[in-house]
Amino acid sequence: MYMETNHETDLLVSTVRRFVETEMFPHEEEVDRLGHVPEEIGRQIETRARELGLYACNLPEDVGGGGLNISQMALIEREYGKTSHALQSWAARPTELLMACDAEQRERYLFPAVRGEKRELFALTEPDAGSDVMGMKTNARRDGDDWILNGSKHFISGPCMPDFAIVFAATGVDETPRGPRKRVTAFLVDVGTKGFDCREGTKCVSYRGYKTFELHFDNVRLSAAQVLGEEGKGLELSGKWLGMGRIWVGATCCGKAERILDMATEWAASRKQFGKPIGAFQATGFRLADGAMQLRAADLMVKDAVARAEQGVMSDADAAMIKVFCSEMLGKIADDAVQIYGGMGLMEEMPIQRFWRDSRLERIWDGTSEIQRHIITRSILRPLGA
Repeated sequence: MYMETNHETDLLVSTVRRFVETEMFPHEEEVDRLGHVPEEIGRQIETRARELGLYACNLPEDVGGGGLNISQMALIEREYGKTSHALQSWAARPTELLMACDAEQRERYLFPAVRGEKRELFALTEPDAGSDVMGMKTNARRDGDDWILNGSKHFISGPCMPDFAIVFAATGVDETPRGPRKRVTAFLVDVGTKGFDCREGTKCVSYRGYKTFELHFDNVRLSAAQVLGEEGKGLELSGKWLGMGRIWVGATCCGKAERILDMATEWAASRKQFGKPIGAFQATGFRLADGAMQLRAADLMVKDAVARAEQGVMSDADAAMIKVFCSEMLGKIADDAVQIYGGMGLMEEMPIQRFWRDSRLERIWDGTSEIQRHIITRSILRPLGA
């Protein structure tokens, strides 16, 4: 991604690139084959990330984080995108939502997360409420000064069994100009709390080794001190995470697309048919040309969104455009790469099929392409009263 750089930025990118290439690339095939990241490999990545100052680099220095800005984080996420999420997720970036912790919660959750002593899950999605957040059935009701939490979550992802989860639950109904709307609150829930069952969920063919978890809550009693932020403000919190998360997805898609395109280019230059490299044929060469143009456009879109976010003017539609454009760009480049490789592109002995599988998930998580287009359409029509 072209950005105005300086020595500090160049050093950051080269450090992260070397970290990914030495600590993650060598384990990709093994993790894909095993379907999990061996504990010793994950902890090695975690330790190395702390040594390099990359652990919690997204959080401010005054809470012990690295204090990197949005532009710097976009460059890091782009490099992380070149490998499996199962591996790069061990180089943790605790969620920025933890900055909403009050003084007591910071001691209990935020600071341990920054130090790598605790891991969290972001628990929003439910079996019947994926894209439709207002369909959320998980709920919490008051019982004196406490809350009683019931419901379930699934497709909650993370590299290993967490220590606590940020759980979103309906805590009432608000009347709005558009009709009744569920009031959603975020709670900090420790794994091991009575009535809270956290277990590994179904396995995904994309990013094998990156775990999904199922969370079930059966009359879980929570104190008022476990409300994150304000009661009823959970969706505002999640919106901040989702907006920036979509920029990070865009950046990682660009990184992965670059790696796939580089591999396809090398194959097209070395694989010969009819006496010359297959890249010399327009059917192959034009795929590479289209991929290069699409990647350039996606990188520029990410750069623009980063600038908007840093200026505090990024809209939901801006983030949605990044998510849908970059993820679909990656899907096209990954599919074209399989075609360029031909039959070998689908053989397990070749890495292209793995990148193809991994790329498919990007159009689904953090909001499907259809949801992103809905957000964009809404931003176009609502000013006109439609």
